[in-house]
This record gives sequence, structure tokens and C-alpha cells, in this order.
Amino acid sequence: MKNERAVFLYEKYIKDDLSAEEQLEWDNLGLDLDNDQVFQELVDSFWDSKNEDVPGMNAAHVSNVEAYILAQPQPELKYEKPFVKKLWPRIAVAAAIAVVVFGAGLFYINQKPQGNSQIAVHQKDIEPAGNKAYLTLANGKRIALTDASNGNIANQSNVQITKTADGQLVYTIAENKSNVNSPLEYNTIETPNGGKYDITLPDGTAVSLNAASTLKFPVSFASQKERRVQLQGEACFQVAHNKQIPFRVSSPGQTVEVLGTHFNINAYANEMVVKTTLLEGSVKILPDHSKNFKILKPGEQGTLQDDAVEVSKADTEQALGWRNGDFVFNGEDLKAVMRQVARWYDVEVVYKGEVNISGIVSAFPRNKKLSQLLKALEASQGIHFKIEGRRILVMP
Repeated sequence: MKNERAVFLYEKYIKDDLSAEEQLEWDNLGLDLDNDQVFQELVDSFWDSKNEDVPGMNAAHVSNVEAYILAQPQPELKYEKPFVKKLWPRIAVAAAIAVVVFGAGLFYINQKPQGNSQIAVHQKDIEPAGNKAYLTLANGKRIALTDASNGNIANQSNVQITKTADGQLVYTIAENKSNVNSPLEYNTIETPNGGKYDITLPDGTAVSLNAASTLKFPVSFASQKERRVQLQGEACFQVAHNKQIPFRVSSPGQTVEVLGTHFNINAYANEMVVKTTLLEGSVKILPDHSKNFKILKPGEQGTLQDDAVEVSKADTEQALGWRNGDFVFNGEDLKAVMRQVARWYDVEVVYKGEVNISGIVSAFPRNKKLSQLLKALEASQGIHFKIEGRRILVMP
């Protein structure tokens, strides 16, 4: 397909003026691997059309998209963030196309008469997840971290709890004080649907919590023979090395044991399996009801199902996409995709009719509004969505 035809279809697409045949042609354009160069040329053409008069395509917006594309080839991030290999070029281009298309597309949609049902979707759009979490102290006091002021939040067992300006929770042992004889107390941090949060535990371990996740941990690890925390949901850990005191994460059906390493655990109650992805170091996965433990090496993933752990090569792009600001789908079915969407945007997903779609391969920035993501899925998968309040209707 020639570039001119792609541009023609794109222009009709953002004006919502495609015929049924043209819509099918436009959808298939993105699915044909032979069109990678066409997509790249289509993206390149927009770099030269930074029109300040069009709200969806102003220079700042296009520059942001350009920065997103240029960021993809980086083979490695700083240690503070998980290691991620270069995204498959076609996925990166498709993600950028989606950003450009929907930035301009919303401008045209909003020019339509108020009777159009799509206008209600965009006017009542839903924002992505932000720094939202609740901290429950040992005495039962519950603190909404979103509303809490920066600075010292509480003191427990000679440990100071601080909220930083960039929205992180940090536990530090009070200077010149010992908490060896302090009673063992627990705190719990939980993120709701539509929330995420970073926390530094008393031993220096950094934890990033995904949406709809809960982490229970001791206020202090002093005098303990292990550093054990309990996870429900998903979190990425960068464990502070301490050979004498192993770090253990208990999640549904398993315990992950480490000395000092970097890994991700996906253990949501509504997922069929628990996935542990290792980036650095070494971890041991011990099923709760089996003696057949597994040891992972960097770049491997352990999948727990029915008390058995299967080890395979990890797709680190997919496993750590959430931590690096992207949805990365590589072969998922639609319902698995929509479970992620539901947690991230705090919405309910309702299916109208039979919708059986598998093998979804796509990437999309997590900082975009819900309608933009749904529009991208509509274009690539041939399905339809409707937003009603905080419900998403999925239709064939």
C-alpha cells in the first residue's frame, strides 16, 4: 500500500468519514507487517506538519510524540528503573501513530454536532492511574497518602515514615536509636484501582506497587532472621542486599526468596497464574503446597499454576511495561487486556455479546486517557467500546 493511500485513509479516519470498506482497509493496514515502512513514513510526515492552529497537532504535542519514539531504542534504563530491551519497532511506531491520530482525532470529533454519541465518551473521559494509596499503621490508623502533606507522616518503633515531594513513601530508622527490642509491628500500603505508589522499606528495598495491589510489611526488620513481606497484586522489587537476612515475598500460592536482586511479581486474584520475572540476581520460588522449588536466572520467568512452577524465557518488555509507563500486549486475549485496563483506569468492564479475540500485539502509553487507548484497540482489533460513566461496554 502506498503512502498516499495511507494518508488519504488517515485523513478520512480522523474526520470519522470512512466507509465500511475503507474502515476495514484502514484496520488491516496496521495488521500487515509489510506496511511497517508505510507507518514510519506516515509518522515522519507529521514531524513536518506542526500546526499550532490545530489543538490536537500543535508543536508541543508532536514533539512529545517524537520524544516517545526516540526513547524506544534505548537498550537500557538507569538502575532505578527495570531493565527493558528495545521494543519491537512496529509496536513503537504503532504506539506513536495512535498518539498522533488520537491527538488530532479528538479535535475533529469535538467539532461534530452534540447529538453524536462519541462526544459524550470524550467529554467524560477517564484519566489514567496516578499516585493514590492508603497506608494503614500498626495502631489501625488509615492515612490517604494522596491527601497527606509532604514530610513526616508518622513514627513507629523508632522508624520515621516520610512522604517525599515526588510522591514516594520512605521508611528510615531514627538516627542514634536502636529498635532491636521494639515489638514487631506491621504496616500495610494498598493502591486502589486507578492508583500506583512507590515505597522504600526500612532495609532500603525499593518497591513499586501497580494498581489494585496490597503490600504488608514490618515497620522494622531489626532482630529478625528474615525480611518477609506479603503481596497481593503486582509489584516490582529492588531488594537491598543483605546476605545474613534473606528477603522473602509471600504471594498467593508461593514464596519468593532472595538475597539482593531485582524482580517483578504479578499475583492478582483474578488472574489464572502467578508470574515472577527476574531482572537481576537470583530468586527461589517455593510453592506453598509443593516441595518442587525453582531457581530463576536473570531473564527468566516462573509461572505458578496448580502448585507447579514452570520456568521459561521472560518477556521483560511485557512484564515490566507497567513500571516503564506502557501497556505492552504480546499475544494476550482481549479479556486479559481489559483486566489490565480495568485496574489502571478504575473502571468496570461489561461484555455485550460474544467477544473472543486472542493474540493481541500492541503497545500504548499508560499516561493517556481511556478513550485514546480504546480507540487504538478498536482500530486494530475491529471491536467496539462505549464508555458509560465508569463502565466500559465491549461489543463485537
